[in-house]
Amino acid sequence: MEVRTRAPGKIILAGEHAVVHGSTAVAASIDLYTYASLSFPTHSDNDDKLKLHLKDMALEFAWPVGRIKEALYKLGSQIPSSPASCSPEAMKLIAALVEEQNILEANTTLAAGVSAFLWLYISIQGYKPAKVVITSELPLGSGLGSSAAFCVSVSAALLALSESVNLDFGHQGWLMFGENELELVNKWAFEGEKIIHGKPSGIDNTVSTYGNMIKFRSGELTCLKSNTPLKMLITNTKVGRNTKALVASVSERTVRHSNAMAAVFKAVDSISNEVATILQSPADDDIAVTEKEDKLQELMEMNQGLLQCMGVSHASIETVIRTTLKYKLTTKLTGAGGGGCVLTLLPTLLSGTIVDKVIAELETCGFQCLIAGIGGNGLQISFHSSS
Repeated sequence: MEVRTRAPGKIILAGEHAVVHGSTAVAASIDLYTYASLSFPTHSDNDDKLKLHLKDMALEFAWPVGRIKEALYKLGSQIPSSPASCSPEAMKLIAALVEEQNILEANTTLAAGVSAFLWLYISIQGYKPAKVVITSELPLGSGLGSSAAFCVSVSAALLALSESVNLDFGHQGWLMFGENELELVNKWAFEGEKIIHGKPSGIDNTVSTYGNMIKFRSGELTCLKSNTPLKMLITNTKVGRNTKALVASVSERTVRHSNAMAAVFKAVDSISNEVATILQSPADDDIAVTEKEDKLQELMEMNQGLLQCMGVSHASIETVIRTTLKYKLTTKLTGAGGGGCVLTLLPTLLSGTIVDKVIAELETCGFQCLIAGIGGNGLQISFHSSS
């Protein structure tokens, strides 16, 4: 039996940065996925290794199961059977197993991802040989939630073939997890995210697990049902950025100009709430749809202006804004800013020729363009008899 899972990436539609200062933000899933497949060797295979194959990076890792046991035996009963944080001691032992794989020093994120994989695998499946293959449509480290989609798809695949969930193996095609299973996947994925990011907000893994949209404010998450099929052009500027440094710079500016920044955050809060209301309101005909899209474009433009006030825009982001503006399209940064990814709303009635022209122009600047539907399904799973 082979299980395959897929978990979507995410964008922040409104409220990034301000959310750290108590404002509301809105995030949504995108129909670009990370896929995981899990299969166990048959008895005739004589294979005693745990293998991880990261297809897009052309990397393969393998550990003899005996070696993992030997490395982690000190932990004994400390390995949890229900979602729990990886202790500093366990982290050290797992890091040592990852180091044996000779991952380049520079690639700390990759090493952290492999550590998260090992922790999730051992906690959920124990010491069993298996092969896990990962492929992804999400660019890494660009603010589209690639690490959360990785943790969600891996956790789901591991849980699907474990004692803790009960699923219908006979089902053909993609199927959804039930409410309790989703909650379990989300908790495990959050533990994986902690290994990768230290102190994640939990937003990325929740959006990836449940899909659709989420409104969040000071730690409280609400799942929203969007009634609007939106399309976005996502432009990856390929400019790397340091999220922590950007968050810190906004806080420093807030200390220097507390009243002005308080007003900025309050304005962002209103924008996020209005975005959530618009997305949930039904639109029955083209006129209503166009009206909604016009309002969303205005709110995106306002939100981008406020992000500029916070000092988190970047020359590459401004280039995308100027380029799309020529075609009367609205663009805002998504996530931390300072580079990363940028969103442009593609109205329903916009001609394909214009979209092609915009993409061609952005690609000549060296940017990568992806078109994504917003607010679709979350985690999905399918079973295949391995032949």
